[in-house]
Amino acid sequence: MRIKSQKDFFSGLLFIVVGIAFAWGATNYKVGDAARMGPGYFPLMLGVLMAIVGIAVTFSAMVVETEDGDKVGKFAWKPLFFIILSNLMFGVLLGGLPSIGLPYMGMIAAIIALTFIAALAGEEFKFKEVLILSIILAVSCYLTFIVALKLQFPAWPAFIAG
Repeated sequence: MRIKSQKDFFSGLLFIVVGIAFAWGATNYKVGDAARMGPGYFPLMLGVLMAIVGIAVTFSAMVVETEDGDKVGKFAWKPLFFIILSNLMFGVLLGGLPSIGLPYMGMIAAIIALTFIAALAGEEFKFKEVLILSIILAVSCYLTFIVALKLQFPAWPAFIAG
């Protein structure tokens, strides 16, 4: 059987692999049953459903005819780099790196840095728009996680919070 859509075929394979990984990882926890769900029940069901979706997508990629075969394009290294870097910087700024003596900068600085670094992944970078977006995200996350949910993690840098 010939692959008629490369994009769908490889997307389906990715869904299958991630679904199996989730389902397999969930078996390390007590699964329970539908009436008494354990901590592993939801990830197991999510993994199974994801694998089923992957099988369906992979099957349709081999059956449904697409124009020009829906080829997989070249790999987008720049967006991949900046998105991964933004997430790493978020973690470092939020919690610091005690092993090298770097203090935490808190949630506000972490969200602003995440937004600016992730914006570099796009085709164009507009400072004013990114600044407005980062402020809106920082304020809404502060109100949601610190004020409303009362979660206990630093919002401000260590040298300000004490």
